[in-house]
Amino acid sequence: MNFRVTGHFPPLILDDIRGAQKMLDGVARVTAMEGSRHLSDLVGAPVHLKCENLQRTGSFKLRGAYVRIAGLSPVERAAGVVAASAGNHAQGVALASALLGVRSTVFMPVGAPLPKVAATRQYGARVRLHGHVVDETLAAAQEYAQETGAVFIHPFDHPDIIAGQGTVGLEILEQCPEVRTIVVGIGGGGLAAGIAVAVKAVRPDVRIVGVQAAGAACYPPSLAAGHPVSIGSLNTMADGIKVGRPGDVPFELVRELVDEVRTVSENELSSALLLCLERAKMVVEPAGASPVAALLSDPKSFRGPVVALLSGGNVDPLLMQRILTHGMVAAGRYLSLRLRLTDRPGALATLLAVLSAADANVLDIGHVRTDPRLGLTEVEVELQLETKGPEHCAEVSAALRDAGHLVLD
Repeated sequence: MNFRVTGHFPPLILDDIRGAQKMLDGVARVTAMEGSRHLSDLVGAPVHLKCENLQRTGSFKLRGAYVRIAGLSPVERAAGVVAASAGNHAQGVALASALLGVRSTVFMPVGAPLPKVAATRQYGARVRLHGHVVDETLAAAQEYAQETGAVFIHPFDHPDIIAGQGTVGLEILEQCPEVRTIVVGIGGGGLAAGIAVAVKAVRPDVRIVGVQAAGAACYPPSLAAGHPVSIGSLNTMADGIKVGRPGDVPFELVRELVDEVRTVSENELSSALLLCLERAKMVVEPAGASPVAALLSDPKSFRGPVVALLSGGNVDPLLMQRILTHGMVAAGRYLSLRLRLTDRPGALATLLAVLSAADANVLDIGHVRTDPRLGLTEVEVELQLETKGPEHCAEVSAALRDAGHLVLD
């Protein structure tokens, strides 16, 4: 079954992906498929997690990068390769180049997380920091390619890249032959397009659902317009799918073969990342958690068995800390309150006794005595509490009010 794409490239077919799978034998890992009891209970059908966060370099990107670079001519290899990325594609290109003996240069944004920059260098690439957004970094890499003759390795807009990523789809069919729905995050579209070509050629009945962050969702307007559309504003923690325009090559495949594209909020992303860590014991980056976020947002709308693809696990520890806090807040596990007390000895102890009886853990407490809104004998107390969920938050607030405390928010 052939699926044609626009432009000067030949059609991408299942045989291309099977050829990529042979090429990747011994290079890319066949990553684990893990069941999730919690998500299965929510969906009402078996849910499995395809763990590309455990792939070499921490994401699926090695697959496409290796296939693309391995397909270069000797002359092209001698000229070296160049890429632009904030992290995952950079590491994939760096390792693939090292394995194939090709010189690589990777442009990364000035603000790229230090662990990702260090890992890219350790895989053997020459790293250049340029620009503060990916578009500036991309332009610098393309200019470098024109000046030096190095081959530019696009992160998603090339058939070889898509064929390499499509090997994930073949593995899913082998590991979970009864699958009925595959949920995959979408940025530029290379991964979703490759999986869709592989899966639909063998099992056209399988439903493919793409997921984008609501703050960087370029596919819904593009699909509505019938061609790739650039969006101006990108605002999401999921930098792995933070792309402003679909790739020309994957767009045609996504339009033809992906059944639906959904969006998820930042709260849903952080909650999904927290769930992956707590329930599945998986370190997953926000983009990699986007399929889980989609399952959490509307679990009964998915036909099972479901495979949710955890596409990557490269997350900066400092960002992880912030995201987990955000996820705890979204899950109702943190409660912030302001109260007014009479400024007298024992008032704070009485307040803390109420919180102790309500089984709320005080993380931080602050006093404000100089606000002009306060009366002469009043003090404002700011509380940061750890709770057990939304119902417990309501119980804690009710306990404070029942004890006669004025809760401001």
